[in-house]
Amino acid sequence: MAEGDKDTARPGPHHTGGQTRGATALGEDFAGESYHADLKGQRNYHDMLKLDQLLSAQPVITGEHDEALFFILHQVKELWMKLMLHELEAVFPHIRNDDLRPAFKIFARVKRIQENLIQAWHILTTMTPADYLAFRDGLGQSSGFQSFQNRSIEFIFGNKNRAMIRTFEHKPEIARRLTELLERPSLYDEVIMLLARRGYAIDAAVLDRDWSLKRGKNDSVMATWRDIYYDSDKHWGLYELAEDLIDIDDLFQTWRFRHRNAVERVIGHKIGTGGTSGVGYLTKATTIRLFPELWAVRTEL
Repeated sequence: MAEGDKDTARPGPHHTGGQTRGATALGEDFAGESYHADLKGQRNYHDMLKLDQLLSAQPVITGEHDEALFFILHQVKELWMKLMLHELEAVFPHIRNDDLRPAFKIFARVKRIQENLIQAWHILTTMTPADYLAFRDGLGQSSGFQSFQNRSIEFIFGNKNRAMIRTFEHKPEIARRLTELLERPSLYDEVIMLLARRGYAIDAAVLDRDWSLKRGKNDSVMATWRDIYYDSDKHWGLYELAEDLIDIDDLFQTWRFRHRNAVERVIGHKIGTGGTSGVGYLTKATTIRLFPELWAVRTEL
């Protein structure tokens, strides 16, 4: 099935209006530049970013030096995940409206965010086992396993498991949000429905099912991707979409792998603070494929 130009056409210029200089007094010359010096009562960087709250949000439990690294790194990751969720939610309407061009831009940003999340593990591994053990007991049962944003991303990508919501029963609002994500179509479900709207023969059981269940490989979906990959020039928009999804899946697995190795490097095979087997649990997570047909189809080309 041929693709229209709408998937790859370049957008026209978009203007949001020029910046204007504020009414604040200008400071004296600084390296040949003027600047706003009197910011009293004006919107300014410090207040706009709520830096007083942000920079005082790191707990001090034991006072050990590396505690700061641990808390700041995890808070930064949560901020990146917040942005990632913001972008992923924005992509759904574009997929549902068969408008891939803006979706491609969003996916490009999501992948850059994933790269930053991966790099965070490299910083964490500067902490030695002795550094971590000095404050580990102070964490109690706190664990990244309990990150509701990470779980939200997993559900959006289709790695669903209702039992995981039990961890959040003490936070009813979060549990409700995760249940909503669990019971609605995942990103990949929406892509498969787009394929059906484009005229590909997708099994009815794939298009109307219990969305809360993790899906497996399907022959009709495999056949569709095979056709798209065989003639990528003809189906360029969907081909590009498939490669974006593979990129995201690959980066997500890389993130899991770096997580697994960072944990083994710091605590070995100890039980995790969240009660899981630690490295054993994380090792199993590295084998998960979010978009299985897109991996399997490569064997058939």
